[in-house]
Amino acid sequence: MTVLVDPWGSSLIEDYERLITEFGLELFSQSLFPEPNRIMRRGVVFAGKDLGIISECIKKKKPFYALSGIMPSGEKLHLGNKMVVEQLRYFQDHGAETYLLVADLESAAARGVTIEEARKRALDFHVPAYIALGLDPEKTKFYFQSENMDVIKIAFEASQKITLNEFRATYGSADPGRILSSITQIGDMLYPQLKKRMPGVIPVGIDQAPHLRLARDYIRRAKDKQYFLLSSIHHKFTPALNGDFKMSKSKPESCIELPEDIASIKRKIQKAKTGGRKTLEEHRRLGGVPEDDMVFELLKQHLIEDDAELMKIYTDYKSGKMTSGELKTLAIKAMTTFMTQFQKNLEKARKQVKSLHFLH
Repeated sequence: MTVLVDPWGSSLIEDYERLITEFGLELFSQSLFPEPNRIMRRGVVFAGKDLGIISECIKKKKPFYALSGIMPSGEKLHLGNKMVVEQLRYFQDHGAETYLLVADLESAAARGVTIEEARKRALDFHVPAYIALGLDPEKTKFYFQSENMDVIKIAFEASQKITLNEFRATYGSADPGRILSSITQIGDMLYPQLKKRMPGVIPVGIDQAPHLRLARDYIRRAKDKQYFLLSSIHHKFTPALNGDFKMSKSKPESCIELPEDIASIKRKIQKAKTGGRKTLEEHRRLGGVPEDDMVFELLKQHLIEDDAELMKIYTDYKSGKMTSGELKTLAIKAMTTFMTQFQKNLEKARKQVKSLHFLH
């Protein structure tokens, strides 16, 4: 499948339009937010729910929170995690109480990872990696699901309001592990409201939208609790380097992980699907097609911060002035810089973990 992109994300491919309709979401407008970050400005963030409430909180300096979770089942992160951290950091910088939880109960129920192993993986890698990607540890509240009885209590209350048919309709099945995972996530998302009822925003990939929908359905029924309806903000997938809709670890040659060896990254980018023409003469005459180029999309979503710089790359490539090879060389250099800095930040963050305060 060809994934069509443009430098500013002003159009949506059919898949994303369908997802907005299916999940009852709203098309994202960067005008809602002051100083929108890179992925907001470029249409990588494409949808959300009730973001006007969060916008008002930012502009009027009212209390709100932003929350995300770590699933400590893998040994590496991916570029989707990076975008979640960027969204958390944006809201953190604009006044949000920020929460990062370790989903150790969920990883045990759904992935078969023991509580002890989940804790070790989280402290050794996942929490430091989120800090390395930009989360401010001094402004973030951390906790483990298994140590937070308030989360478990909310999950239990939610279980009394949700039916098996709803689980089947939302997830396609209702096995015990999935049920436990889902209601525990509801507990996580609402936990910050126990101290003070306030709006909250959950930044997630579009594949996580069902969790938000189930949580919002529960909130509507639990009127006596007076929870604020959760807001959500969704980013597009980073397409695979071979042009597939989404990077996937099942196809490692088209997926960049965090961290990853520079030689491996270079090899993958060199093999990536491009929007270049068959011959250099044809490319110079007709120009490249950045909308079909996975290397350009990598630059757009993750590696080029300055909009003017990205626009020049887009124009030069589209006019034929820049070749696919030159675009790949640029991307390899930018990814090398990013990955080298990430590794340095990761080592520094590992030393900070012992001093972090985890809520109970």
